[in-house]
Amino acid sequence: MNQTKVVEILLLGFQNPKSLNSLLIVLFLVLYILTLVGNLLIIILVAKYPSLKSPMYFFLTQLSLCDILLTTNISPNLLHVLVNGGSTISLAGCITQFYFFCVSEATECFLLTMMSYDRYLAICRPLHYTSIMSFRLCFQLILSSWLLAGIPTFTFAPMVSVIQFCGRVIDHYFCDFAPLLELSCTKHTVIKLADFVFGIPFVAAHVVFIAFTYISILITILKITSSTGRQKAFSTCSSHLIVVCSFYGTLIAVYLAPSKGESFNTNKVLSLLYTALCPFFNPLIYSLRNQDIKSLLSKFIVIHKT
Repeated sequence: MNQTKVVEILLLGFQNPKSLNSLLIVLFLVLYILTLVGNLLIIILVAKYPSLKSPMYFFLTQLSLCDILLTTNISPNLLHVLVNGGSTISLAGCITQFYFFCVSEATECFLLTMMSYDRYLAICRPLHYTSIMSFRLCFQLILSSWLLAGIPTFTFAPMVSVIQFCGRVIDHYFCDFAPLLELSCTKHTVIKLADFVFGIPFVAAHVVFIAFTYISILITILKITSSTGRQKAFSTCSSHLIVVCSFYGTLIAVYLAPSKGESFNTNKVLSLLYTALCPFFNPLIYSLRNQDIKSLLSKFIVIHKT
């Protein structure tokens, strides 16, 4: 049977009344702008002030870059979908969006793991921290995070691009993996198996490593005799722990949820947590819980007001 080649994909987005969509447009536009401003401020502050020239803040700037990439890849198209009650995107554009989404998510996994290692060294091995976490190692870890996230994704995304698509409608607001596979003419067991073999172990390895570092950190903190010392030690990693829990919690919830039928609506709502809300809250969490950033941010605002 002859099949027409699919060149465009229709993203349904959220099938809501226009009045509700209007509120969502305003909400997500404000979130997008504040996300860009918040993450750019983190990058500017770390670049401008020498007191923030440390591995922890260097990792934080990369996390902000990653969040900017993620939200810029998803949010403008989400707004376009909401404004039009659905939107078409070329198949090539859909695959490209999926690729950059994978890169940003994988890079964030690596960066959060590197940051947990940094906190482990700072608390569990403070005397060796400076010699181990040198600028050279910090740079190598960051470079490897971006490369290791990009290379597997670069090989996996083309596998998706060669799928023969029969459907043209995605019940989602961006080109995610499960909705794309729903459009395929065949089951594509090989691609699903590749996702299962590489995706689950990839996330599990990062979660296990982070859990190990925080168990070690907790044991070390409990050995500190003074309550002030324990509080000070825990405060240096509490922001990172909150970000880790929110990121992996929503990520796991989305990909453990079924991808068919009514659960697509749940999947879309959960996806908003890590594509729109996490990039927005990350700079807030780090700035509101960090005295150095709060004081320098106040200084920066005062200087640029005058």
